[in-house]
Amino acid sequence: MNSDSGITRAANAQDDSLPEELASVARAASIIVIGNIISRILGLVRDIAKSYYFGATGLVSAFNIASKIPMWFYDLLAGGMINAALIPVFSTYSRAENRRELWLITSFLLTLCVALLTPLVILGEIFAEKIAWLVSGGMTFETLETTAKLLRITLPAILFLNFAGILAGLLYSLKRFALPAFNAAMFNLGIVLSTILFARSLGVYALAVGLLAGSVLQVILQLPGIRDTQLSLVIDWHHPAIRRIARLYLPIALGLIVDMISRGISYRLASTTGDQSIAWMDYATTIMQFPLGLTSTAISIAILPTLARQANLSNGSGNKDFLATLAHALRLVIVLIVPAAIGLLVLARPVVELILEHGDFLPKDTDMTTYVLRLYLAGIIAAALDLPLINAFYARQEAWTPALVGVVGVIVYLVVALTPSMFRPMQLGDLIIANSIQLCYHAVSMYILLHRRVGSMRGHRLGFTATRAILAAGIMGLVTAGTLWSTALISWPNQVLKELVSVFIPGTIGTLCYLTLMNFMKVPELTQIFRLMKPIKHPTTSND
Repeated sequence: MNSDSGITRAANAQDDSLPEELASVARAASIIVIGNIISRILGLVRDIAKSYYFGATGLVSAFNIASKIPMWFYDLLAGGMINAALIPVFSTYSRAENRRELWLITSFLLTLCVALLTPLVILGEIFAEKIAWLVSGGMTFETLETTAKLLRITLPAILFLNFAGILAGLLYSLKRFALPAFNAAMFNLGIVLSTILFARSLGVYALAVGLLAGSVLQVILQLPGIRDTQLSLVIDWHHPAIRRIARLYLPIALGLIVDMISRGISYRLASTTGDQSIAWMDYATTIMQFPLGLTSTAISIAILPTLARQANLSNGSGNKDFLATLAHALRLVIVLIVPAAIGLLVLARPVVELILEHGDFLPKDTDMTTYVLRLYLAGIIAAALDLPLINAFYARQEAWTPALVGVVGVIVYLVVALTPSMFRPMQLGDLIIANSIQLCYHAVSMYILLHRRVGSMRGHRLGFTATRAILAAGIMGLVTAGTLWSTALISWPNQVLKELVSVFIPGTIGTLCYLTLMNFMKVPELTQIFRLMKPIKHPTTSND
């Protein structure tokens, strides 16, 4: 197939068949979507169990802090490297003739992971009380004490999470998407099982035990995927790939350090508004991330290896193909995230009631979680579009640009969050609004800079797709709101049935409305999305 003509057909939607590269992206995205669906469902089950046994109390806030710290170190280390450095560099060694080099590079990184993180975990165990106070010092003494105890259980997860992250980068570069796509699902599964089995006997500590178990399960899950590799204990600082990874990772590390400080400040500020604030924020974040994980996260990971190869083309067609692939991903994200955001905005309260308002989770917790969720949704579309744009820079091995924009974004967040406290006591809503503004700033900056560095995406139908998605989703929102109002007029036999009906009937009618309108307006991405739902006929290692 001629690449230029194939990309042109994709850009103009003149042919039902996708170009080979875009079809590969679609297959990869569909695998990751399945993994994300299971992960998000288990994440909701995790929060259902957490809210049932512990509500939105200070105990939940204590666990959230104890769970965030290992995740922050994962984001800083392997998580920060996967998209920005590991996949772009590993992909250049993924061909069969270069596999020995790939095993050598991976072995060194795994060795380095164990050597550096083991002392870090030991130090964390020693200074757990200080860390808890630093991040959440606004909470009561009893809650801080519980946080430190939980932290001592969760800290070893830092080692396993990063080990699993490096293995995931290896498997993604080999286009073996199936196992790493379920990493987050295994993580959530560990927490769910531990909570259900041990919540009565261990209390909130069951959540921490489950988090540690989930991090171990992530490593175990990926072992079958690396059975044909030749990994061993290796120390080789001089390999050129290690220097490339370090060069790409350095700006990410600096940006993530600033981001970690920002998150720490955010949680510290949130803790001053009450012990329950962090719990409300975490519950709302889980619900908001459900559509993000099914759309932008999956598509962004799927396009990265393709973008990395296209960015390295030297035949003059690289930028054209690169922009076509990126625009294709952005259109898919737009078609999916816009209706999700509007639908969730309308159904925020029924969704929170259905998922969380059981056991020790009280109506007042529903009110606050709904409030926080709706404020978070102001930035969800920007967050969804931001991920493919960031990965586009990573694919071009331009890691400094997202890092520097991220540093400025942290400053934007802090200015917006702290300004109201100059005139009145800080409120939880100030922090959420500041977060949404930060997300919008970051996405707009990424798009403008990409336009200047790579070229314009005019002619790739972004405006065509966006205007139709917004119009269809707007009408869908009105239909959904009307249906929700109608269901509230009916007297249902019990509360559970009422909650189910209030979410699924308006949600289903709204979805059908959106699909009908998009089909009527002939938006081709709709057909491509249905293709993602088809069973995968190709083995995940077919490109080895």
